This record gives sequence, structure tokens and C-alpha cells, in this order.
Amino acid sequence: MSILDSGGVTTTTENGGGEFLDLDDRLRRRKSRSDSNGLLSDSVSGADTSPSDDVGAPADLRDRIDSVVEDAQGTANLAGGSGGDTEIKETGGGRGGGQGGGTTDATYTYRPSVPAHRRVRESPLSSDAIFKQSHAGLFNLCVVVLVAVNSRLIIENLMKYGWLIRTDFWFSSTSLRDWPLFMCCISLSIFPLAAFTVEKLVLQKCISEPVAIILHIVITMTEVLYPVYVTLRCDSAFLSGVTLMLLTCIVWLKLVSYAHTSYDIRTLANSADKADPEVSYYVSLKSLAYFMVAPTLCYQPSYPRSPCIRKGWVARQFAKLIIFTGFMGFIIEQYINPIVRNSKHPLKGDLLYAIERVLKLSVPNLYVWLCMFYCFFHLWLNILAELLCFGDREFYKDWWNAKSVGDYWRMWNMPVHKWMVRHIYFPSLRRKIPKVPAIIIAFLVSAVFHELCIAVPCRLFKLWAFMGIMFQVPLVFITNYLQERFGSMVGNMIFWFVFCIFGQPMCVLLYYHDLMNRKGTMS
Repeated sequence: MSILDSGGVTTTTENGGGEFLDLDDRLRRRKSRSDSNGLLSDSVSGADTSPSDDVGAPADLRDRIDSVVEDAQGTANLAGGSGGDTEIKETGGGRGGGQGGGTTDATYTYRPSVPAHRRVRESPLSSDAIFKQSHAGLFNLCVVVLVAVNSRLIIENLMKYGWLIRTDFWFSSTSLRDWPLFMCCISLSIFPLAAFTVEKLVLQKCISEPVAIILHIVITMTEVLYPVYVTLRCDSAFLSGVTLMLLTCIVWLKLVSYAHTSYDIRTLANSADKADPEVSYYVSLKSLAYFMVAPTLCYQPSYPRSPCIRKGWVARQFAKLIIFTGFMGFIIEQYINPIVRNSKHPLKGDLLYAIERVLKLSVPNLYVWLCMFYCFFHLWLNILAELLCFGDREFYKDWWNAKSVGDYWRMWNMPVHKWMVRHIYFPSLRRKIPKVPAIIIAFLVSAVFHELCIAVPCRLFKLWAFMGIMFQVPLVFITNYLQERFGSMVGNMIFWFVFCIFGQPMCVLLYYHDLMNRKGTMS
């Protein structure tokens, strides 16, 4: 059955030999292919045939007819988008098509005889179809609204309070006397050289395996205690102390990975039934030096490498890093510091007032945390990877879709997660330690280093960061249960609430007031 538009009326031919008249080249080519396969041919008895006759046709035939008609209508709509009627050149003719040729102007619109409803469809925002749609437009709307609302709030804040940014919190008047911390940062390079020397002595059979293990323990412990001592002895600025402690923790994790991986390679190389016969133990200062500056915490003799350095790309990422770092500092000084200074200790006083302060602090704290994540895990680590041609750049996964607290910790910081899995969790399982105690051990190590990075620069040991990290252990099991019981969205909402509304703002208030109380007591 062929569809024939003659004189602006949709009819059907009885002999099946007609052709779809020249609406446009694409439809004519599609029709000719369909006619050659016999897909649009159908013998009809009687002279009066309506479009409803398609109901009895096979499903694939109806779909092809619907597709041709919809394409014709879509072409006409696009062509007529300029606001006037669409003029289409048609080859005139009646039955048998092609006789009595000539061209006439016709206005092609939706024909009343063409069915407007042909299949079962869901509304785009229905529960069955909402996750199958593209929401790019809504995302753009959210970005526009977010920028507009926050721009108004920033302008209002500047008009009401003025410029509140000060530098004494980050760089105090004694910052120029922070040279011991700077020298300590430089001297940390001694510890990788010491670890390399130990591995070289083991390779040359100068020391035994137990002695090497003891030496590595001494090196790693000294690497942590030495910067802690220097930071506590010097009255340094907060930023200088945090920088030194972060660098100390990174070097410690790398040293542990280097010693543990080298020990495992030696074990496999000396094993009679080693799984990989190509495993061989060797010590390379070049591979250790590359590992110490590479954006990874897991040592291996070689890494996947990218072919070249994209200088223009690096320059753009540096520009973004400067912009977002400045924005982060602006939020801290203009919003977070005034809120914290005008608050009371959250555990001492009115409960409702403490809740109000925590909620007021949650939004700027969330912005700072997101900027910190973007600056460090995306911009800085990718810049470093590009400069070093480091190929594996999975520094994070889509943690914002975490269905539980456990998913978040597995996805938001991939270098630390890989280190924990490689050197803490699975070695514990191989030691016949059950799964739950192995998880607790991993969180315990994380809690200790979180406390070091915050408590040592503040010279305040209240264990708030330690308890905050250890509190994640029951939350992991609670959110896992809620995910299985109620679905993924419940766990995701609890994750966002704990980290952005309750957890981090509360820790900020606790550390600030304890720090102010300590300074008041000392003065």
C-alpha cells in the first residue's frame, strides 16, 4: 500500500504501484528503498481505502509507515519554522502517478487523516522515563539560578559588612619566622633515600630480611615524629603547619608502600611456585624518585605513561586553580570566619542556637569543601600527572552518587583508597582477620592521620577529627542496610546530610572554639 499525496489530500493507491511523490529527496530515497523490498505494498480490494486500514497490517509495516509520515511532517515543520506556510514543489498526478506531470505549489501541514497517536509513550518526567531523559537543560537552569542567587548574596554581604578578608589567620606576623617548617619540608627527602639504601643492602645480601623490616619501621616512624616535633616547637601560622603535616602524611604513605611492595616483590621473586615467572627484584633510584613526585601513593616499578605534555592544557588548568583557590579563600574569610567568630561552643549553651549556627555554616562550608576537592583532586593532581606524563588519572570516581557512606569512602579519594586496599585491608584478610575488624583497622589508620593533620597545626588534641572518622564505621553498616531496605536514594541523602550539614560544620565549630579557649588561657 503506497501513500500518495495528490492535490494536498492523503489517499492510497489500489494497485500498489504508486510512489511517494517528491516531498523531498530524502523521503523519496527512503520510499524507493521500501518499495524495492515490497514493504509498502499491499493489495486492497475496493476503491475506498482509509488510513485506518493500517491497523490490520503487520507491526513492522505500520512502524515503517509511521516513520515515513513522521519524517515528512518533521521536515515540513522544520522548513516552516520561519513563520510562514511551507511551500513544497510536488509532482502532480493521480492514480498511476507520474501522468499529467508538472509542478504546483502546495502547503504541507499535519493532515487530519494521519493518526496523531501511534504507540504507547510515557511522559518525560514520569517515574519510568525520568532517568532515560537528558536533563542538560535543567542542569543549565540550576547553574544559572545558583550563580544568580549567590551573586546577589555576595553583593548584599559586601554592602552590609564590607571587605572582611584578612591574612593573619593564614600568614601571621611571624610567618617569616616559619623557616624551620620550610627546612623540615626539604629535609623529608632524606627518608626516601634511607629507604632506598635499605633496599639496596637487602639486594646485596648485606642485611637480613628481619633487619630490613626493622629499619623500615624506624625510618617511617621518624619521618612522622620529626615534623610533629618541629611544628609543635615553632609558633607557626596555621597554613604552614597544615602544609607540612599533609606533606608528612603523603611521604609516610609512600614510604610504607615502597617498603611493602619491595618486600612482596622479593618474596615472589624468591618463591619456587611464583605466579608470574617474569617477576624479578631490582632496586632503582630513578623509579623511586619518580614515585615520590608522582600523583599516586602505591609504588610499582613502572607506570602507564601518556605520550606528551599538553602545555596549553596545563596553562588553562593552572588558571582555573588560581581562580578557584581565590574563590575558596574569599568564602572562608568573608563568610565562614564571621559566622564562627559570632558563635558559641556547640556543646556548651543553647541547643537551638547551636543548630542554627551549624545550619548557617553548612552552605559556605559545602562550597569550600567542593572547591577544595576540585582544586586538589581534579586540577592539581591532573596538572602534576600531565607534567610527569602519568597515565592513570583516576583520582576520584562519581562519589556524589554514593549510595552509602562506604561507597563514598571508596570513590572520593582513589589514591588513598587504593593504598588502604593494597596495604591494610587485604593484607589483614590474608592474615585471617575477619572483614569487619579489617575495615575498622583501615578507618583507624585514616582517623590517626586526619587528627595529625588538624590537631598538630592547631596544637590542640581534642580528638574531634579522630572520633569523626571512627564514627563513619557504624554509618557504613547503617547506610548499607538502608540501601538494601529502601533503595539507593536514602543512603545518598544520609551521606550528604552527615558530611555537609552536620559533620564538617560541627567539627569546624568545635576546633575553632577549643582553639580560641586555648589561646585565651595562654594569654
